[in-house]
Parts: sequence; C-alpha cells; structure tokens
Amino acid sequence: MPKQKTDDLLKLVASLNRAEKRHFRLFVKRNQQANSEILFLQLFDILERTGEYDEEYLLKRIENIKKSQLSNLKAHLYKQLLTSLRLLNRNKDETILLRENLDYARILYNKGLYRQSLDVLDKAKKRALEVEVHTVALEIAQFEKLIEGQYITRSLEGRAEELGLQCTELTHKISATDAFSNLSLRLYGLYLKMGLVSNEQDFFMVKSFFRGQLPATKYEDLDFWGKVYYCQSYTWMHLMCHEYPLCYRFTQRWVDLFRDNQRMIEANAPLYLKGLHNNLATLFNMWQYDKFIEELSFLELFPHQFDLTNNVNVQGLYTLYQFDHQIRRHYMEGTFKEGLGLVPQITEVIKDNRYNWDDHRIMIFHYRIACLYFGSGDNDSAIDYLNEIINQRSPNYRSDIQAYARILSLICHFEMGNVQLVEYQVKSVYRFLAKVEHLQETQQLIFRFLRRIPRIREEQLNDEFVKLKEKLDKVTTKPFETRPFTFLDIPSWLESKIEGVTVQEVIRRKFLASQEG
Repeated sequence: MPKQKTDDLLKLVASLNRAEKRHFRLFVKRNQQANSEILFLQLFDILERTGEYDEEYLLKRIENIKKSQLSNLKAHLYKQLLTSLRLLNRNKDETILLRENLDYARILYNKGLYRQSLDVLDKAKKRALEVEVHTVALEIAQFEKLIEGQYITRSLEGRAEELGLQCTELTHKISATDAFSNLSLRLYGLYLKMGLVSNEQDFFMVKSFFRGQLPATKYEDLDFWGKVYYCQSYTWMHLMCHEYPLCYRFTQRWVDLFRDNQRMIEANAPLYLKGLHNNLATLFNMWQYDKFIEELSFLELFPHQFDLTNNVNVQGLYTLYQFDHQIRRHYMEGTFKEGLGLVPQITEVIKDNRYNWDDHRIMIFHYRIACLYFGSGDNDSAIDYLNEIINQRSPNYRSDIQAYARILSLICHFEMGNVQLVEYQVKSVYRFLAKVEHLQETQQLIFRFLRRIPRIREEQLNDEFVKLKEKLDKVTTKPFETRPFTFLDIPSWLESKIEGVTVQEVIRRKFLASQEG
C-alpha cells in the first residue's frame, strides 16, 4: 500500500470517536467466525493504540503475517472501516439511506423479485422528492423505467408516460440547479483569487463575467437547492463589488430558505451554515451591530438544531464560523484584549488539525488574530502572526489579505520604533502590491507617509498624523476604497496617535457612542 494510502488509513483511524470504534469491533466480530483469524482487527487495534505505522513492530505483534500481506491487509481494513461507518450513519444521513434503499432494490431486481423492487423504489423516490435530492430521485425513476420496460408488473395505463415525464422534469430541475451551482463555484474561485475589486476595471470585469455566465432560469422556477445556489451566486458577485446592501438581501434570503424549511437544515447543514456565515460577514461589513448580534444568536443556537457529535465536517464548520464571528464581535465592540482569550483555542484547533481546515482559512485566522493583537497594543505578537502570512511560498489566493498583512506589518514595526526596518521594507511591500495590483489610493497615502518617516521630526509627527487622517477621511467616500478600512481601521489608529491613547480605546468609544445614539 503506497505511503499516501497508509496516511489515509491512519487519519481515518484517528478520526474515529469512541462509539465508532466500539461499533467497528462489534461489526467485525459479528461477521467473523474465529476471532483469532481477524488479522485486520489486530492491525486496527495496534494503529488505534500507537497512532503510527511501524512495519517492523506490526510484523512482530501480528502472528502468521508476512510483509507481502500487509498492503492487502491495510486495504481490507480501510474498506471494512468505511463499511462499518456507513452502517452506523445510515439513519443520520438522508442520502446514505436513500442510496442504501436503491441498493436493496437492485438486489431484489437481480433476484427477479420485480414487484418488491418497485415497492422499495417507490418509497425511496417519495422521500428523495420530499428532501429535493433530485439526482437520486432521477436515478430511481430511471431504474423504475428499466423494470417496467422488461417485466409486466402492476403497471396501470399511462405508467410509461408518467415515468417519462417525471424523468424529463427531474432532468430540467437538476440542469437548472447545476447551472447556478457552477456559476456560484466559479465566482467563489474568482473571489479567492482576487478578493474584492479595487478599481473600476475589476468591477466591470466581475459584472461582465457574471452576466455572461448567468443562466436564463427564473428564481421562481428553481427547486430549493437551485434557489440556494441562485442566492449564493448573487452573494459572491455583490460582495466582490462592495455592494453590501444588495449582498445582504441575498444572504438573508439564503438563510430564510432554510429557516422556512427546517428539514433542509438536516439535509444539508453545511450549506445553511455557509449562508449564516455570509449573512454575518455582510452585516459586519455594513457595521450593523444590532442585526449582527441577532444573527449571531442563530449561529449559537445551531447545536440545538443539529447533532454536531455525529458529523465532524459540520462540527468543523460551526467551530470555524463561531471563532470567526466572535472575533468580529470584538472588533465591533472595541474589546480586543478580551478577544485574545479566543487565541489559545484557535491555535490549538489549527495545530492539532482536527477539522482539516485549508490554508486559506488558516491564513484568515492568522490575520484576524494579528488584528486582535494590534488593537490591544501588542505589536510584537501581531507581527508573529502576520509573518505566517507574509512568509508563505507564493500562495495563489486572497492577494488582498496578503497585501493588508504587509501594510499592517509596516505599521506595527513603526509603532515599535523600527524606523530603519520600515524604510527598508516599504520598497519590497510596494513592489509586492504593484505586482498583485492592489495598490489602492488608501495604501498609496499610507506608503507616502511611512516612506517619509525618517525625515519627519518627532515634534512634527502629530501634525502629520492629522494631515493623513484628513486625507483618508476624504478617500472613504470613494468607490472601492471602503474595504481597506474594514480590514485595517487606519483612521482609528491615527486618532489613537493624535490623542495619545490606544486603538482599543478609540474604537470602544465609537462603539459606545453608536449604542447611545
């Protein structure tokens, strides 16, 4: 068994919880005649206990096993683990149960029990249509056509036409849903590559791309999942174009689709959580604190709607979004030091890799944590997390975050008095931003200021901070220039320098004033 497959087996064994391990052992012993002959169970016990694959140790511990047999033994163990997990989760996942019934129908059909096969298919199809799993419903209908075309069953007049029309209708629904699903995925890929638009050219490019790919199907004619992907597509487009109120309209419609049809949360919890996450992110971008807190309560209630213990994927997404939006809440409230309490929990999850978060998500967390440290006045720790982003080897995603990380790093070094280092790094950061085409007016103003630092006398600094803030206040009214202030609250930093207080004090004061108003 190649090393890749061995690693996959170890990860699968490590991912099992206590109930799954117990079920596997019972499953194996129930299906085997002599326990002493269950070599793959012995292999499982060793891997589960040691957490590593040591070939020499295995050959010593497992009797009557040859080195040449280990590859097949590992492959067999992997297959048996998946079979056991499938049985354990059959009643917890609608799609697994539907496909199991489809398998039962196939077995009955192969035995020539056509009527019984059709009974199973009919029940499964009704359930598939209820939860709008139309791909499985179509597969079932196609199987029904096969049986009806080969054997005279209980067929009533018009049965063939009924099945034909149903297959055509399902095909159209699947095609329409697939078109919006494809559009959504393409837009998300574009978002990961370039982030939000930074100029008029990018704006028209995104709009043109969207119009060119937009399917002709109307919202009202889509099935449930088609409507979700429709909302998702418009969400990505409006988000990239800084059109937050329009973005909010579609994120809210996205989550309302699930809330109006609660069983769909169970059918596809990750897609509901994704909608909830984007709704919260949009409210944060619009700085709508009260609505943000109201929506955050829905996220906190989610474990009462869905059993997280049985689905690590959903558990990982929930944990990801909880951390993400709790940090955002601290940003809005100006409670950066309190927010640092989340850092050990986040770093622990990232370190042990229990949820297999991708590099993009880890990058976002490193940036958010750096902002918490910056807001609380710990610039040294902020730089540590920013370096995790800056020192990555040519990542081809979120160039906007990479740009903001470099700018914030310069500001942190300036705060620490590393004037010569700032002067040296400004040039390399400028080259990076010019290369990725993220040199917005906001960034240009900050660069000009930082470049002049060595020539500014200490007694002149305060006046320079005031001038820079006045310029930035004018920039905030321009299109495509709002995003830097969402990721980097430069005006608040400048206010803190002018008033001689911390960034946290400035943002906290603004928050309390907004609540009183």
